[in-house]
Parts: sequence; structure tokens; C-alpha cells
Amino acid sequence: MLMKGGIVNKKSFKSIQMWIPVQEILDNGIIKLKNNKYIKIIKIIPINFNLKSNLEKESILNSYKIFLKTCDFDIQILIQSKKEDLTNHFLKIKNNFQNKKNNLIKKYYENYINYINYKNNEKKSSSKNFFIIIKEEKNVEKNFSEEVIIQNLQDKYFKIKECLARCGNKVYENTKKETIDILFSFLNSKKYLNKKEEE
Repeated sequence: MLMKGGIVNKKSFKSIQMWIPVQEILDNGIIKLKNNKYIKIIKIIPINFNLKSNLEKESILNSYKIFLKTCDFDIQILIQSKKEDLTNHFLKIKNNFQNKKNNLIKKYYENYINYINYKNNEKKSSSKNFFIIIKEEKNVEKNFSEEVIIQNLQDKYFKIKECLARCGNKVYENTKKETIDILFSFLNSKKYLNKKEEE
């Protein structure tokens, strides 16, 4: 509220729903936007490329080239990085070494905790989530129904899944609840991390 000349003026605030472009999240996890666009968030579990042999790396790269050629539509690759909550891990270690009688072993445990804590504070123990986002736009001229748009998105999803599976990656389709959790994690990362700590 603002005071001006003895008159109280109420400052108008827009609700969060006004600026978030999401209109609805469908049961299959597809997000319907306010601008007649539909998007689907696909979760990717990547392989550890560095642990592969040279022959395996070459095969993976060739499969990835096929993926880029086959998926002849726009995709967005999104990486979410978050700091790990190691509280429970540290408590387990402390409970373990408190029962040890050997002071040398206790010292090793304490040094380990200090080292991991230091790395975590330096953000070197953060975990990453990988997503691919695909979209489909409602075409007024072609008069596509929502069912057709959803089917087009599903076709793109299966194409991505098949190609990335050849590279060794696991590809997951999100449910409605999982999609809501992903959006929440990006829009309010602080609360998301606190929520994870409580779990």
C-alpha cells in the first residue's frame, strides 16, 4: 500500500498464473501453453562416455549422428544442476565411526567427511538432470485437433527414444505429476531443494 495525501492506494499485483505461460498440464505429461503451443519434457539418463573403449565411443558417436539426422525437428536440450544434500550420508558415517575404538580409523572418517563437505561447498559434487524438450504448434490453416498435436509429439518422442537408445541412453516419458515436479524445480529451485532434503 502507498500513502499519498492521506489516501491509501492499493498497488495491484499480478498473480503468478498471469506470467507463467502454462495453460494446462495434460494427463500424459504434455504441457499446453497459452500461445497455442504444446511441449513435452523427456528425461534422459546419459551414459558415461569417458568409461567407454575407443571402439564403443566411435559406435556411440555414429549413433548420435543418426539421431541428429533422424530427428529433423526442433529440440531443446536442458541440463539442471543441483547441489547434493549430504546430511543423511554424513550422519550414517558419524554413527559408524563413533562405534569404532581405533582412533586412526576415526581420524580417516573425519577427514573423509571434511573432504566431501569441502567438495560439496565448492559445488563439485552436484548432480545433474538431463532433459530434451520438444514442441508442436497448433496450425490454424491445417486445423489440427489437440489429439493430432499430441500424437505428433508422441511420434517425436518415440523417434528420440529409439535413436538415443542406440547410443546407450535411457529415455523416460514423464507423467503429469513428474512434469509438475520438473516445472516446480525450475521455477522455485530453493523450495525444491528444501523439499528434497525433507524427503
